[in-house]
Amino acid sequence: MNSLRTRRSIIAATLASAALVLTACGGGSTPAQSGGDTSLSDVKSKGELVIATEGTYRPFSFHAEGAGDLTGFDVEVAQAVAGKLGVKAAFQETQFDGIFAGLDSKRFDTIANQISTNDERKAKYEFSTPYTVSTGVVVTKSDNSSINSFADLKGKTTAQSLTSNFYKMAVEAGANVQAVEGWAQSATLVQQGRVDATVNDKLTYLDYAKNTPDSGLKVAAEAPDKTESAFVFRKGSTELTAAVDKALADLQADGTLAKISEKYFGADVTK
Repeated sequence: MNSLRTRRSIIAATLASAALVLTACGGGSTPAQSGGDTSLSDVKSKGELVIATEGTYRPFSFHAEGAGDLTGFDVEVAQAVAGKLGVKAAFQETQFDGIFAGLDSKRFDTIANQISTNDERKAKYEFSTPYTVSTGVVVTKSDNSSINSFADLKGKTTAQSLTSNFYKMAVEAGANVQAVEGWAQSATLVQQGRVDATVNDKLTYLDYAKNTPDSGLKVAAEAPDKTESAFVFRKGSTELTAAVDKALADLQADGTLAKISEKYFGADVTK
């Protein structure tokens, strides 16, 4: 009897050990699987690429005639990219100063809003290959003769979105910054003489000048270095970033990016 009990105990212990091994193996594989990069498969699964954009940043992201459909250079590029991925482009409009927080909280998959790359952002986010190349400019009233370079911004007041790359350029030049929501508000404050200048994208100004020839504004200075804008993703979204890179390469090769660029700027600003 004791011998039978002993054999039963040994068998039970063996089975228990085997169960523990299987459980450990299963437990090890599940976290690894769930912790992997599912960024692209998630987008494919839901059938849409959720894209953050301002909707008030002409000519990149705005509403036609003020209240029409969402359109713009970045919007059309994002739609073309989504098409290459085989999914729908779903836009979520948000103020620029909250756009990165929204990405962090997974409200959307990416940002398409002329986000320029810099070392600080690259440390926290992943970027696609650039789809726009431009420069930063200082915009003042046409009769302003006191600002002719970035160095002249020292001690002056500029209007900037606090999380934009142009905010950093203004601060580095020694400007005092008044916070605004976007370009339209910046331009208005400069026109009204409530601030001395604004630092922004040259392409934004050129589009504004084309559509508002009597704006009373001018480019007072241009940065020597070019800025590159790209799609932004959360860290770890390697597969989605790679897929967007391939889509952009295909769109560059087939002339789609150049066509969209010509439509808005009369030139190819994508390379």
